[in-house]
Amino acid sequence: VELVESGGGSVQAGNSLRLVCAASERMFSGHAMGWFRQPTGQEREFVAAISWTGLSATYADSVKGRFNISRDNVRYRVYLQMNSLKTEDTAVYYCAKSAPRGFDPERASMIVGVWGQGTQVTVSS
Repeated sequence: VELVESGGGSVQAGNSLRLVCAASERMFSGHAMGWFRQPTGQEREFVAAISWTGLSATYADSVKGRFNISRDNVRYRVYLQMNSLKTEDTAVYYCAKSAPRGFDPERASMIVGVWGQGTQVTVSS
């Protein structure tokens, strides 16, 4: 397993969680990274992505202003800080490595090369 997520759990609406994705150097270096999520019975959807340098980040409209993606290129980690959580944020969250030239900040999208195994986030009212 080359991308390992942690930090998921169950919280009440309005609270916060921070997801962490740990990667190997080979998996991490030089690549854009992102987070996707898949609610039960629905398709997987883009949440956020960040460039290799960290200078460019993009978000789905549904999480703008509430979620923040960041990365640590020394420790090979990507973070997703989720604030003001809503019940509709409930999903399995996946860390992902971009395919070569797969990150498009203008279109808030990322073509995925490698997926993590996912971590469950449950938000209750």
